[in-house]
This record gives sequence, structure tokens and C-alpha cells, in this order.
Amino acid sequence: MSQAANILAALGGVRNIVDIEPCTTRLRSEVRDPSLVDVAQLRAAGAHGVMISGRVVQVVVGPSVDTLATDLEELM
Repeated sequence: MSQAANILAALGGVRNIVDIEPCTTRLRSEVRDPSLVDVAQLRAAGAHGVMISGRVVQVVVGPSVDTLATDLEELM
């Protein structure tokens, strides 16, 4: 499975995602249900850090974030 597919699954799947956008080194996403987000799975998929504030999840992935965001959009 690709990194994008792993991150998508860890964010709770396509139905849980409202919006995803790259932001410098972070993947910012808004989710419907934050309890479906699997932080350990995000770290296993290569995230350097994960911050959750309400329904906003920021996944720190580094400078490859734009490529990753494009891959995620293709999966959705």
C-alpha cells in the first residue's frame, strides 16, 4: 500500500475526510469524526508528528507534502 493510501486509512477513510490541503510541511485535514483518526498508524505511515485540534488534523510529513496531497486527491 502506498504512503498516501496508508495516511488516508489512518485518517478514517474517504468518508471521514471533509477537506485536505498541503501547508508547507504539513498535511492539514478536516475530518468528520476525530475519534476515527489513528495516530499510531499515521506515524507508521511516515508522519513525523500529528496534531489534532477539534476536527482539524495536521500531519507533519516534511517537504514531500505537495506530492503526497496530490496522491491523496487521486485516491479520493
